[in-house]
Amino acid sequence: MSARPEVRSRPRARLRLSVAGLAASAALAALVQPAQATGTPTPPDKALRKQLDDLVRTAGGPPGAIALLRRGDRTTVYRAGVADTTTGRPPRATDHMRIASVAKAFSGAVALRLVDRHELDLDDTIGERLPYLPVAWHQVTLRQLLNHTSGLPDYSRAPAFIAILQQDPRHHFDSRRLLDFIADKDLDFAPGSQYAYSNSDNIAVALMAEAATGRPYERLLDRLVYRPLDLRQTSLPQGYRMPRPYLHGYDVTPPAPPEDISELIGASGVWASGGIVSTPKDLNRFIRAWAGGPDYLSKETRRQQRTFIPGAASEPAGPGVNSAGLAIFRYRTRCGTVYGHTGNTPGYTQFAAATADGERSLTFSITTQTSKTVKPELLAKVRAVQEDFVCALLKH
Repeated sequence: MSARPEVRSRPRARLRLSVAGLAASAALAALVQPAQATGTPTPPDKALRKQLDDLVRTAGGPPGAIALLRRGDRTTVYRAGVADTTTGRPPRATDHMRIASVAKAFSGAVALRLVDRHELDLDDTIGERLPYLPVAWHQVTLRQLLNHTSGLPDYSRAPAFIAILQQDPRHHFDSRRLLDFIADKDLDFAPGSQYAYSNSDNIAVALMAEAATGRPYERLLDRLVYRPLDLRQTSLPQGYRMPRPYLHGYDVTPPAPPEDISELIGASGVWASGGIVSTPKDLNRFIRAWAGGPDYLSKETRRQQRTFIPGAASEPAGPGVNSAGLAIFRYRTRCGTVYGHTGNTPGYTQFAAATADGERSLTFSITTQTSKTVKPELLAKVRAVQEDFVCALLKH
């Protein structure tokens, strides 16, 4: 589903609120930057550079794109277009960006780290941890929230929630009350019986983590994710401002020029489901640990994380054949398998993945939104390019 309300205070803004996100001219195409490498220099892959070049030249495509491939201790950066159409500067690995639903992997990391510490259990229920939520939801388990088989209705589809954003995209929500928008709803299906991607799931995950520990979710992120992984440029804001410098996100609807919507929407309305701001460099470090870092999760918890539902896709779908685990997705491509998450929100589309051993990782970011309902043709092209990058990552 993709709601597309008009923003009254900014008549030019063409706001697209996708389920996942809640969530210029020829000169831009000419500003394709050469690949840069850190560590041992390697010749840039011209085919990959051309893939990004083609994306920023595509009608309705992103003004900017950046991909980081890391093999062992060597990182190669590929970039095309611009981070800011006003200044023309190129994208950088240290630019901030909205990671959209990749934030669900962070709430999953908090939850599974607490499982390893015996402060949460995958079979804990909403009724046990959050008894104030509707009785109809009480049998839903943490496991079902993490793999999107809970049946919880998606609060970001609720008419009242959408109406608020239509009126004021920067509205400051009480993030811990987002499920109030669906509190009068029964489950969409019996828990565990179906897969249905829902933003409500990860709000409930964060609330369960808070209930189990007595600590705010933001502090849990710092204690269990940011500090252990040395993520110094990653945060969960409440407002609409982006930390500087940042990759500007755009609505691109030809023939109009790209419109900067980086700060159009506040983060409080997506919170643990999609509100995190990070950088390509930090996100690459995170996904290595989350997908396969040997010391980040116990063997048993890792086994549970990698129990997959075949064919269950992330939103938007990632490259190859998708399957859903616990806040992680398996992407089987023609060249091999990686594990990670995708996301999209107004102005941004994200893909982050790594190998099972965490030794190789990829982040792929573009500065416009695409999903199965927002520019599906562009998404098909993006997925094909992502698969080529996965092949380059896995190449010996």
